Amino acid sequence: MGIDHCFLQENMMGPNAWILAEELTSNLPRKKGMRILDLGCGRGISSIFLAKKYEAEVFAVDLWISATENFARFQQMGVAQQTVPLQFDARQLPFAQSFFDAVVSIDSYHYFGNNNTYFEKILRPILKKGAVVSLAFPGIKNEIHENIPEEMKPLWDEEALQMWHSIDWWKPKFEAHLEDFNICEMDCFSRAWDDWLACDNPYASEDRLMIEADNGRFMNLIKLTGTIR
Repeated sequence: MGIDHCFLQENMMGPNAWILAEELTSNLPRKKGMRILDLGCGRGISSIFLAKKYEAEVFAVDLWISATENFARFQQMGVAQQTVPLQFDARQLPFAQSFFDAVVSIDSYHYFGNNNTYFEKILRPILKKGAVVSLAFPGIKNEIHENIPEEMKPLWDEEALQMWHSIDWWKPKFEAHLEDFNICEMDCFSRAWDDWLACDNPYASEDRLMIEADNGRFMNLIKLTGTIR
């Protein structure tokens, strides 16, 4: 299963969400008709992936990208009948309790979930017992916020850095809530970043300097999976 390369390049907003979704959901059970929340879907690349692979009903939620724009993309890629585009703040989700069979979030959870209350108070209630949780987000190998390497200071945005954390920082926020809990570094870091950096996008141009300076020393991509207890 693939996707048009030009479509990807036009709609990427960071490391290739298609590649991230492939690795993140490799063990996600198939259940035709399941309801999946794609939380922070951006321009819908991950939603298209989920709709095509799982024949699921995907609720594609994003704060910044309009539902109308994403609907046009879903029509273009032939998944409009099973994908619901929505524009909402992830901190104010208007769904019924125990509504979703799974939640997937690609390169966005760190914006709203980097605290001790979001998962338990806002996200968990709308997930069924046994629902699958699959999250992928940028992180750092160690908590170095008090000792930022000099060469990285001009390249790391201060606001973004406050959202990047290590596996050890994230782990306690989930392990009490999830069965079969696993959190680790993603294998696709280089491939996902290389695809983004090859885009003709001014933000990608800025990120090239950051990735070159980092050179695999500090940054990573983290994947977190489990099922609701």
